[in-house]
Amino acid sequence: MTPLWTAAEIAAATGGTASGAFTATGVAFDSREVGSGDLFVALAGEHSDGHRHLTQAFVQGAAGALVSQDCDGPHVRVADTTVALDDLARAARARTDATVIGVTGSVGKTSAKEALWAALDRAHPGAVHRSVKSYNNHTGVPLSLARMPRESRFAVLEMGMNHPGEIAALTRLVRPHIALVTAVASVHIEFFPHEEAIADAKAEIFEGLEPGGTAVIPFDNAHRDRLAAAARAHGARVVTFGDGDGDGDGADVRATEVMRSAMGGSFVTVRLGAKADERELSFTLAQPGAHHVSNALGVLACVDAAGGDLGLAGLALAEFGGLPGRGARFTATVTGGTALVLDESYNANPASMRATLAVLAEEPGRHVAILGQMGELGVDSAVYHLDLAGPITAAHVQAILLVGEAMTPLAAALERKVNVVHVPDADAAAAVARLPGLIRAGDAVLVKGSNAVGLARVVAALRGET
Repeated sequence: MTPLWTAAEIAAATGGTASGAFTATGVAFDSREVGSGDLFVALAGEHSDGHRHLTQAFVQGAAGALVSQDCDGPHVRVADTTVALDDLARAARARTDATVIGVTGSVGKTSAKEALWAALDRAHPGAVHRSVKSYNNHTGVPLSLARMPRESRFAVLEMGMNHPGEIAALTRLVRPHIALVTAVASVHIEFFPHEEAIADAKAEIFEGLEPGGTAVIPFDNAHRDRLAAAARAHGARVVTFGDGDGDGDGADVRATEVMRSAMGGSFVTVRLGAKADERELSFTLAQPGAHHVSNALGVLACVDAAGGDLGLAGLALAEFGGLPGRGARFTATVTGGTALVLDESYNANPASMRATLAVLAEEPGRHVAILGQMGELGVDSAVYHLDLAGPITAAHVQAILLVGEAMTPLAAALERKVNVVHVPDADAAAAVARLPGLIRAGDAVLVKGSNAVGLARVVAALRGET
């Protein structure tokens, strides 16, 4: 493999001292994920110190380590490994000629990041770098940058936050040429006075835009104008995505037709640009739901801004299925046959709950919802949970399993309308989900909740893995 870093390059980037020559083909800070040839970054966190796992990292094949303490193996020693990881990220960003795209948003950012990677990789296989999993915080973003091959043509990097100022720090590392905001909603509202403040925190991504950069923002979001003003204040060209009509009004990248496809996804016709140079693209989106259509429009806007191939991007979106915990679908064996499971177990907030319940509403068969409580909603948590009653009723849910204490108001509101089971945690939910009666043959089952609830255990139970 082409070396990602040499010991000399690491030392130069971080101001550290190398014990000797070595080359690394990857970077990791979780000793459990270290592979052959990796540079192991020994981060000192609140609950664990990577220096305690140096032996394990070298046994697993680490080529060297970035340390701030004594180390018997090949290493570069620095004063602070967290600062050094940021320095390595800056060096990786400085040496690349890639077109860098930053992605943030209250909902859909990981799915958009993965879809954007797939859309660009279709035209440039192997030349598109992306952050893995949901590595979008103060350690995940610099790690993703440090992993970027120097020959990359594109890079897609996700940035998240739950407090003001966090994205500002991340975007100055990423320095995107294109910045996508998928949506703004009342996520992490516990830490903000109002939703406008969340919009401002998301708009921090524009602070790191390279000169002449492009801001891609949702046309239909209530905070569109606020986002656009923030982007223009940093010299960005603003491109909007969302609804439109046949006369070219609406968003710059607009869906003029959306139909449910025979395969269960959506057939979408999109128009891009002003009337003078308007282009049209029709494609099949593998996943159903208005929120997936919105994400796809944002992806196409980014591909277009990056000078990518829109036709190949459309083909990639047709093949892009749901991610585990974020829209993956599978068939579960139940008494008398099988049921369709919509795995949205990774996370939840009021906006994404409504969006996925709307998808469930379109599925054939009896509808079952297994919903975990939503976190970080502050003093109005009970109101946000209670407000799910309307979307649940509209989705024609006939049996519902609610998980967590915060679901108590919703359980009380629904008990006379639908078959309700309310349990305290995911283990209890997994046990109930396996019992005959809740889920029947032919059902469509939505599993969704905040990640802290752990509904992945329910999904594993329905897959027969536990």
